[in-house]
Amino acid sequence: MSNKKNIIISGGSGKLGSYLKKLDNSIIAPTRAQMDILDQAAIDRFFSRHNPEIFIHCAAMTGPIQCDNDPVAAMHSNIAGTCNIVAACYKYKTRLIYISTDYVFRGDKGNYAEEDELYPQNLYAWSKLGGECAARMYADSLVIRTSFSPDIFPYDKAFVDQYTSRDSLKIIAPLILKLAKIKNVIGVIHVGTKRKTVKELALKLGKKDIKDLRRCEVPFAAPYDTSFNLKKLNKILKK
Repeated sequence: MSNKKNIIISGGSGKLGSYLKKLDNSIIAPTRAQMDILDQAAIDRFFSRHNPEIFIHCAAMTGPIQCDNDPVAAMHSNIAGTCNIVAACYKYKTRLIYISTDYVFRGDKGNYAEEDELYPQNLYAWSKLGGECAARMYADSLVIRTSFSPDIFPYDKAFVDQYTSRDSLKIIAPLILKLAKIKNVIGVIHVGTKRKTVKELALKLGKKDIKDLRRCEVPFAAPYDTSFNLKKLNKILKK
């Protein structure tokens, strides 16, 4: 009989990782010193010690400007690091949950289904798509495309001309954890809520004095509409 029971996450100090740990205090979240995703031997040692049932891969370089400024670091973190995690999941027969982004789409029409054409619009999104490719090489994996905000909107301005299915971590994180624990959910799934502008999201999260921002005002490619078709998510959650 298998003694697998642990859930391990990478990126435990990040926004999503920190929230997941609050939801389930049994989650193991190694520091970089304990398990560097760029060090295959360190990953192997950690997997061997804990024999995880589920691995939620949150660790990533997530800033579009940061990725534009250092694409090599983005490749290492988001593509090579993911390949290392996938290899360990193969070896230890661990279910893999890979956290991806809505930015893998062209962003010109919205209502994107899981099977729609992918065309990343910035280097961050290309690097995350590279991670998706690695995850899809492993049968027992689930790619979760999502977008989230802290429960309190962190900026003074928000896009009035960008549409999204993004929502607060209070909404998104529990959905991710629930999907991670459903063993027969594999492949790709979109996690979010109904289409809205980023400013509408900010107002929903209580940011009353939010100012307008337009996509042409930022120094990176910001797609117009990356909202999700959520039929697959809603069907699974109703079961």
